[in-house]
Amino acid sequence: MEMLTVNGPNRLSGEVTVHGAKNSTLPLLAASLLCREPALFHDCPALSDVYTAVAILKRLGCSVVWEGSDILVDPETVCRSEISDALMREMRSSIVFLGAMVSRTGYAELSTPGGCELGPRPIDLHLEAFRKMGMRIEEDHGFLHCTSEGGLSGCPIHFSFPSVGATENVLIAASVAKGTTILSNAAREPEIVDLANFINCCGGRIRGAGGSTIVIEGVRTLHGCEYTVIPDRIEAATYMAAAAITGSSLLLRNVVPAHLYPVMDVFEEAGCTVCAQKNSLSIQAPGRLRRLRNVRTMPYPGFPTDAQAPVMAMASLAEGTSLFVETVFESRYQHAAELARLGANIKVEGRVAVVEGVPKLSGALVEAPDLRGGAALVLAGLAAEGTTGITGVRHLDRGYAGLETTLQQIGADIRRVVIP
Repeated sequence: MEMLTVNGPNRLSGEVTVHGAKNSTLPLLAASLLCREPALFHDCPALSDVYTAVAILKRLGCSVVWEGSDILVDPETVCRSEISDALMREMRSSIVFLGAMVSRTGYAELSTPGGCELGPRPIDLHLEAFRKMGMRIEEDHGFLHCTSEGGLSGCPIHFSFPSVGATENVLIAASVAKGTTILSNAAREPEIVDLANFINCCGGRIRGAGGSTIVIEGVRTLHGCEYTVIPDRIEAATYMAAAAITGSSLLLRNVVPAHLYPVMDVFEEAGCTVCAQKNSLSIQAPGRLRRLRNVRTMPYPGFPTDAQAPVMAMASLAEGTSLFVETVFESRYQHAAELARLGANIKVEGRVAVVEGVPKLSGALVEAPDLRGGAALVLAGLAAEGTTGITGVRHLDRGYAGLETTLQQIGADIRRVVIP
């Protein structure tokens, strides 16, 4: 088993180059199944979730070459329509392959997905939409058997909740469906726009991505293209929180500032100075952060749920009382108890967390409960006095490429060790 050890407190300085977005890379790789020519993706992060997506593509028969941050997918040799239970359990977003598989082969067999335990994230919206498009779905003891005789057909689809995963799944399938699909109450995240841009570069006809209504005119086939993944806005927000909790200054490169507007206000409320330029962003933190009156997670363009845990870590050292309201996932405060082991004063009641800022944190042994909760513990360890040991590193490897190496380069005393 591996563990991260952090000796604090640390002051950080220097530059961080943000990787390509995990939450874009995964649906882009799924969409490449529909191409009739190779697709080349640049700036793909070296994450365990991306390795799983590549393994799924290979399992389906694709030829995949991964060199550095470039992934070349040749789907010409697709010959299977099943994803093993082991691969599905490795990440929850694996369900995004469903629409592409049925659209490509007319059949898909897979189990319900795994990943971080954040409470119910049902795939009902995915399945309901696909049934409207003509997909026949049989559910059998945790497995899905999906068929489409004669192909899927476009139709009006309204989501009761703007689900990112369901929007991506339908967007991919509808791009080659018969007729026109109109998605209403669609997710508006930048990753949705990135997916639509890729599909359009491959010959698709999608308009309205980034708004609540998306119109997809199905085409017969998609060709390949060369495409660069957008920067990871959650990784950027995490490094912003690292600067804030340690009272440091950092320059972030390879960012899209507009994607970070929903979090900038929170950092400025805490007393940080944030300056955005074309492809970079600088943040300078005060000696002690101010309280955050109300951090409410919402679908984009609201405050992202994935940034809630890192920002809660920095609020634990702020002066005064901060309030968090989690509206997206039911069980996303599992990191609160682990932060408390470091000395944080956090009270959780349902979807509300009240954080009373404390003067200092102290190192302790903690366990990452999930991806973003693990990041929060690393940030708290940077500011804590003494040594913090963080287990559950596998969660962090799902969403942060070379986290400890990047932090070392900007002044953190952190290392990965193997424990018996």
